[in-house]
Amino acid sequence: MTKPTPTREALLAELLTNAVPGWAIRVVQLNNLVADRLGVTDTDVQCLHVLGRHGPTTPGVLAKHVNLTTGSASRMIDRLVAAGCVRRVPDPDDRRRVLIEPTQEGLDRVTAAYSGLIARTRDDLDDFDEAALTTLLRFIRTAEQSTATEIHRLQTAPDQDPK
Repeated sequence: MTKPTPTREALLAELLTNAVPGWAIRVVQLNNLVADRLGVTDTDVQCLHVLGRHGPTTPGVLAKHVNLTTGSASRMIDRLVAAGCVRRVPDPDDRRRVLIEPTQEGLDRVTAAYSGLIARTRDDLDDFDEAALTTLLRFIRTAEQSTATEIHRLQTAPDQDPK
């Protein structure tokens, strides 16, 4: 007996109420474990991802990327420097400013921490053709932008109790 093909609404419901939230929770759990192994916090791991993705930047820009105050970002940077994951370097365009850049050791440790997931994900994607991969990439990029937009909305909207 063949299962009926789920409707678009059923697929959307499964994605929005189970699959995506379940995946997001697992990513948070993984990031917490990685942070513990690196001897830093989960926000510190976010900072390392930001630096790996965008390159060296100022403490203020880092603070915005990981949703911290400048004081909290300064403490985060201190922890990452102590852990050997980042260093402070003079800004070549303005010697009065400092940039935060990842160390090779920090990048290597993060790469090693996520290597198992990267290998599993590569295996998971083996059965997807280029069209399916393009669709997945489009969804993830769109979802990332929608999440950024929602973060901005919540940061700038008056504090309201969701009911």
